[in-house]
Amino acid sequence: MPKRTRFTTWRPLATAATAALLATLLTPAAAQAAPRGSEPVYSYGNAIREAVWVDTGLDGDRDGRTDRVAVDIVRPRETARQGRKAPVIMDASPYYSCCGRGNESQKKTYDAQGRIARMPLYYDNYFVPRGYAFVGVDLAGTNRSDGCVDVGGRSDIQSAKAVVDWLNGRAKAYTSRTGTTRAQAGWTNGRTGMIGKSWDGTIANGVAATGVKGLKTIVPISAISSWYDYYFQQGAPLYDSGPEWLSDYVNSPDARAQCDAVQRELVDGAPRTGDRTPLWSERDYVKAARKVKASVFLVHGMQDLNVRMKHVGQWWDALAKNGVDRKIWLSQTGHVDPFDFRRAEWVKTLHRWFDHELMGYDNGIDREPMADIERAPDQWTTSALWPPSGTRATTLRPDRGTTPGVGTLGLHRGHGTENFTDDPARSEIDWAARIDRPTPEKAGFVTGPLTRDLRLSGSSEVTVTATPSTPTAHLSAVLVDIGPATIRDYADPGEGITTLTDRTCWGASTTADSPCFKETEAKTAAVDYTVVSRGWADLGNHASDLKGAPLTPGKRYSITLDLAATDHVVPKGHRLALVVAGTDQGLIDPPSDKPTLTLDLSRTSARVPFVGGATAFVRATTGAASATPDATVLDGVGEPRTTHRVPEASR
Repeated sequence: MPKRTRFTTWRPLATAATAALLATLLTPAAAQAAPRGSEPVYSYGNAIREAVWVDTGLDGDRDGRTDRVAVDIVRPRETARQGRKAPVIMDASPYYSCCGRGNESQKKTYDAQGRIARMPLYYDNYFVPRGYAFVGVDLAGTNRSDGCVDVGGRSDIQSAKAVVDWLNGRAKAYTSRTGTTRAQAGWTNGRTGMIGKSWDGTIANGVAATGVKGLKTIVPISAISSWYDYYFQQGAPLYDSGPEWLSDYVNSPDARAQCDAVQRELVDGAPRTGDRTPLWSERDYVKAARKVKASVFLVHGMQDLNVRMKHVGQWWDALAKNGVDRKIWLSQTGHVDPFDFRRAEWVKTLHRWFDHELMGYDNGIDREPMADIERAPDQWTTSALWPPSGTRATTLRPDRGTTPGVGTLGLHRGHGTENFTDDPARSEIDWAARIDRPTPEKAGFVTGPLTRDLRLSGSSEVTVTATPSTPTAHLSAVLVDIGPATIRDYADPGEGITTLTDRTCWGASTTADSPCFKETEAKTAAVDYTVVSRGWADLGNHASDLKGAPLTPGKRYSITLDLAATDHVVPKGHRLALVVAGTDQGLIDPPSDKPTLTLDLSRTSARVPFVGGATAFVRATTGAASATPDATVLDGVGEPRTTHRVPEASR
């Protein structure tokens, strides 16, 4: 990770005082050995557990009074007694009562006085003994909070932003949901880090995009960066429902009884046409990346088909453009928390990250490689920058081969046409498995076997010029690594992990709150191909990302599909393939018609970010074997799990 330029390392009062004392008692050499991180010296069992209700300033449920969101707090008692201020780690979530958090679906529980007894996950168990306060926020409309869930909109984001404001003395809080006794946050220095997976991480992205003061870092895991791109991609619908289904899923019983108006706004504002309405603009955090002041430690599964990798590429690029300090982990999993695929290293790294960002320890994490990338199950590499320096987009061009429907992929402009007919019963799995066979529902283009490894890093795009036979048509473009490998089985229900029975413990415990969680191991699959990156679009959006229009059958159209970010090495001896097809079964919804599309190969191309650019591609394809592979059906993972309509799902 590059050296920081926006703020220098600082030391907390306790560390500074300790260093000063050591300097008077020890030799000069010993005095230089300042503490490198926080230690578990505070009592978790004796920690202060309390609840406050923060006034958001909004009246989402329209009952005539401003909404208050419930904030459950666990913080060290000793720091309060000593008059020392604690930094805050915060997870704002809609899942604390409806669905649970983490691999074991833990929910909040309370004692007889209404104080938090069990906080889901391990963050409080691990970090409170190290001098942090942990804060679990119920989003408006969930659990013990007022208001309504509006799925990433103003209410969701203000639920958490108001808490950051309160921690920094800028908002009001009360000791009960309806009372008038004020609660103060004099126990904290206001330095806050937000963390969370899926919807929780999405809230962290959204709050950071407000530029709120006091938010020093966020750790979004498998998080959404634009809600439009959760439900659509370039006009193509990804699910058969809209945000109103999701809000109803997590709303508390109170909210369900009084949030009909918000539900109606979600329905009316998010038509299934795929048009970008003002509702989606409000929920687009990428466009507000210029406001982000917090550092970002982003974690995502490259095979996440719930919150897809497009959310990573566009958010990461926007943060980079605006000079945000950032770090990234990319795994081979689907929608899985790093605690469940790289547990020990994750806890160690997260601890160091928060120590640096919130407590000011100079532990060197800001000078270490920016990216950790899983190349094979449990095999990780690092990259000083991500994407690496020297990565350049290279234009690849499909061309006709000796067999119709089985073409080539290279640097020279193609010629002629290829046809395919949309078959909504087929998917990327079918297309890749039959890449060397002509099939009516796809057009495939493949390089020869590579003579050296070729690394893709970042986001690709595919420009398609096609003539449809019907007024509606959806397109899919897929990059595939053709060759044998052992990968995490992201299509399995565990999305790349298997949950075991043994437990390991991460932090201190009470009788009500255990820090011990079931271990996991990689769930693998031996495959003949790996889907590397995907993208979809409604051809009716060819003229605008904002609004689609009916097509004229027989007329030629061009559209550029955004493909998801990735980091993948195509090994020597493998082949790189591009597939262009219609409906990707289970991953996008089909159009109203069943079109046949004719591709103009001279005007169809892919822009792929190779480390080393076009030179690397030429070197990897020079001297490649020219023999045509046997037209066998290749083995891959099973059909991906595509029933997700909840960002968290079961993982």
